[in-house]
Amino acid sequence: MLIDIGYDITYTAPQPTPMVVMLSVHPSRVADLVAPENITTHPPAPIHYYHDSFGNFCGRLVLPQGGVTLSNRATVRDSGLPDPVMPDAQQIPVENLPDEVILFLLPSRYCEIDRMVDLAWSLFGNTPMGWGRVQAICDYVHNHVTFGYQFAAPTKSAHDVHTERRGVCRDFAHLAVTLCRCMNIPARYCTGYLGDIGVPPDDAPMDFSAWFEVYLSGQWYTFDARHNHPRIGRILMGRGRDAADVPLSTSFGRTELAMFKVYTDEVAGA
Repeated sequence: MLIDIGYDITYTAPQPTPMVVMLSVHPSRVADLVAPENITTHPPAPIHYYHDSFGNFCGRLVLPQGGVTLSNRATVRDSGLPDPVMPDAQQIPVENLPDEVILFLLPSRYCEIDRMVDLAWSLFGNTPMGWGRVQAICDYVHNHVTFGYQFAAPTKSAHDVHTERRGVCRDFAHLAVTLCRCMNIPARYCTGYLGDIGVPPDDAPMDFSAWFEVYLSGQWYTFDARHNHPRIGRILMGRGRDAADVPLSTSFGRTELAMFKVYTDEVAGA
């Protein structure tokens, strides 16, 4: 399967303003690009690229006074297969986990393990360890939280989401990640493209989405507490402890988002 991806995003700025963006396909998917991504700016603003501490591909630029539009178009090869389901995948004891995985058991900006550990064990302490426990967490979050774009808030934590019982895809991911870490299951936050491929079209689509991955049986597996069923055509952009590690943009000065259009479409006949 081939998937066309891209975006047109406009930021305004009252004065020249430094910014870091994470708007490229993740290095793990670069080999799937039919041709290199073509990220452009209007008016022209040079972008310097680097890899952050999580291996994500980031760009640094200075928004000119007035602002800039960033645009990208690319085509990605994809297997066309849904997210793998491995019911026999096992939880690994903490003492046997690889060193580099321990980070994803610890508290982070939006994932307050200390505030939710007692709740997590009361809810999931009797569930089967491994895949079954993660799926039980996804089922709980999916049923506990109501989705709505109007519920988005940049400061909302997993504890807030559980209390308010409403949020956007990142909130579903934060709550599920936190509950997994409470149960000693390494979990990391993911963001990327997710179009309506293989599912009924959404009346209010948003082709950038958040999901999460857990470490079971020696590898990372994809879970999605918002949709709570395997999906086709995820195109990863960034991974981290939570959304604080993988923001689409970080400005070092006053900016406003003036336009946000994302494109993710299966190429017909490909």
